[in-house]
Amino acid sequence: MFTGIVTAVGRVNAATRNEAGLELIIGCSYQGLELGESIAVDGACLTVQQTGPDEFTAQVVGTSLERTRFESYTPGQRVNLERALRVGDRLGGHLVQGHVDGVGTVEAVVEREDARLLDLMVPAEIARVSVPLGSITVDGVSLTVNAVPAPGLIQISLIPFTLQHTTLGDRRPGDRVHVEADTIGKYVAELLRPRGDLGAS
Repeated sequence: MFTGIVTAVGRVNAATRNEAGLELIIGCSYQGLELGESIAVDGACLTVQQTGPDEFTAQVVGTSLERTRFESYTPGQRVNLERALRVGDRLGGHLVQGHVDGVGTVEAVVEREDARLLDLMVPAEIARVSVPLGSITVDGVSLTVNAVPAPGLIQISLIPFTLQHTTLGDRRPGDRVHVEADTIGKYVAELLRPRGDLGAS
């Protein structure tokens, strides 16, 4: 479990295809990483399988490759990082599972005096549970849905701090991003989905 509060920006040191999917070596400033711990890399929960000086190795399996854009990652690419939430930690963002629901596309970037607005085209299942002022996670960053300008289009607002301390300041029209919809919204949508008479004996 995560909060969507990015605590470090790392870099891809290597991305290698193998029989299990894709092996990523991520350079970062984290100290004391332990084998088996979870780290959100651009919002996707990955498991530390090896550690080295200022880096860790994680495996992205085939099912995760299908739901993310990790396949396109190259050495030198910057990534948002967050270590797993510990009991007693401050919940500065919102509850984030680290399960990427789909890939969105930046449609527009608009500068305002106090913020930068990004319009994202997202998959239908994400749009369905996204509401104005609700929570959404983009490349691992906890954000608020600023508006829903059109079906499938989500607008987010990025303040200067977010632009300076995450990779979202690099995003331009046409870029693809990892998106995780609000956990509560997903559960409510699933519970409301018609399933037939589950009470029949």
